[in-house]
Amino acid sequence: MTPKTPDDLFRFLDDLGIAHKTKSHPPVFTVAESVSLRDEIPGGHTKNLFVKDKKDNFFLLTVEENAAVDLKTVHTIIDAASKVSFGKPEKLMEYLGVAPGSVTAFGAINDTGRNVTFVLDEALMQHDIINCHPLSNDATTSIGREDLIRFMAATGHTPLVLKVTA
Repeated sequence: MTPKTPDDLFRFLDDLGIAHKTKSHPPVFTVAESVSLRDEIPGGHTKNLFVKDKKDNFFLLTVEENAAVDLKTVHTIIDAASKVSFGKPEKLMEYLGVAPGSVTAFGAINDTGRNVTFVLDEALMQHDIINCHPLSNDATTSIGREDLIRFMAATGHTPLVLKVTA
């Protein structure tokens, strides 16, 4: 499967009638590098953790950029079979069609086999606007909170909205 491009994502959102706004910027690989964009892009900014349990159940935890996630206990909240560890970059590419540094909730568009459970943190979902990479880390796409849920539903995913941060 060839992963979808940002343009594919934008067409998909347009076809769903979902408003979105994208700002291009130099590639950012960490939350620290992306902080300079805050003044230009309002809303909740995301950090994504691609994790798996011992039974190879994969999860994408999307949380507010400065939030802390306790990887020793989060399995009890997300209903994983065991403690979680980070998923391998190969699985990230296979399931979500993105490389490390570009991980995003929009990766759901590439998870046609529904291999990943998407978990959106409750605190992040307090924001009206959620900001995610559009499958690449050289841009940020802003989308309404409810529209993010609608996008995920259109990809065949029902995200869990849970309090996964400390």
